[in-house]
Amino acid sequence: MIKTEDIRLFSLANESGSEVILSNLGAGIVSIVVPDRNGNLADVALGYKSPASYCCDGPCMGKVPGRFANRISDGKFTLDGKEYTLAVNNGKNHLHGGPDGESFANRLWKAEQLDDAVKFTLDSPDGDASYPGNLHVEALYQWSSDNKLTLTLTATTDSRTIVNLTNHAYFNLKGENAGDVTDHILKLNASRFLQTDTTLIPVGEPAPVAGTPMDFTAPKMIGKDIKSDFEPLEIGKGYDHCFVVDNYKEGTLQKVAELSEQSTGRRLEVYTDAPGIQVYTGNYLDGCPESKSGRNYRDYDGVALECQYFPDSPNRPDFPFKPISRGDLFKNTIVFAFSYFE
Repeated sequence: MIKTEDIRLFSLANESGSEVILSNLGAGIVSIVVPDRNGNLADVALGYKSPASYCCDGPCMGKVPGRFANRISDGKFTLDGKEYTLAVNNGKNHLHGGPDGESFANRLWKAEQLDDAVKFTLDSPDGDASYPGNLHVEALYQWSSDNKLTLTLTATTDSRTIVNLTNHAYFNLKGENAGDVTDHILKLNASRFLQTDTTLIPVGEPAPVAGTPMDFTAPKMIGKDIKSDFEPLEIGKGYDHCFVVDNYKEGTLQKVAELSEQSTGRRLEVYTDAPGIQVYTGNYLDGCPESKSGRNYRDYDGVALECQYFPDSPNRPDFPFKPISRGDLFKNTIVFAFSYFE
């Protein structure tokens, strides 16, 4: 049981007054305060009023899930001829590393405050949540003078295993207490997306977004097509899909998304070296713990842009994913670059 007094917060601030607050619970983002076009500061990351609310919450608010972010079909995968069975916590599937305390998102990480960064570390023993191999994980957050938050996620193991790490922050560029994000403009460097079954497990080959409500290759308002008569959107009650990054090259950092909001002029550009970005429009935020501003979040009040490997990758040899072995380094770099336009 995690005690509230064991949850520690860490601040990274720059000379402009912009600030990021991080937590050792789930190596999570608690707050991101940045200016709008008029210099007005606001917190653009959704979060809770009580630190304890971050433990075992449904939305995985701002945290780092693992060992495997996103879904694994039926909670099963085979590695080197051996089948592993994981706990299922999302219908028939395993999601974000498992239920309650099994997920990295619901654990206390070791933390070290550096000059311009905070480093979180976590050791996961062999057999933890039924995953093989002793795994050492690090999450390094760096905050720059020009409001770029760089998250470097790394993992090493002593024996062959699977790992997929990301961050699950929800953004609202009007401010975390300002209502829904359906008026935000989103552009993705992704001309294909992963079609899924009714449990959101990928099926078939990646499909073109052209001519569908999934097309964000040109800037488009999030809410424009979210209620369309289109099966993928009906299944998820909105966007909860992995988009395939165009021109992906392993280890190469590139811009994959741009989110903007007209009334404030705030802009968020997302860079990663991962092959996919899961866009989740907070379709089930209703009923989550009380927000830090004291109001109750509603569905669509934030959008998560989760840079990662594809869901169910361990069961899909055609996906750009590979297990790691002793001597290998898993690495996922994500940059959230905040700015504003006139």
